[in-house]
Amino acid sequence: MPSHKSFRTKQKLARAQKQNRPIPQWIRLRTNNTIRYGDELENYGRGVEMMVTNGV
Repeated sequence: MPSHKSFRTKQKLARAQKQNRPIPQWIRLRTNNTIRYGDELENYGRGVEMMVTNGV
């Protein structure tokens, strides 16, 4: 990944970084623990380039 990124690429990376976090604990309490993790975490462990190319 080049160190000089376009603004569009930077936006996509920032969005992917924000989505890759655990869900708040109060949501687990409210849903009676039926939702254990956010659906964005299915991309966890993939490379950043892979997430950007998939449009996550």
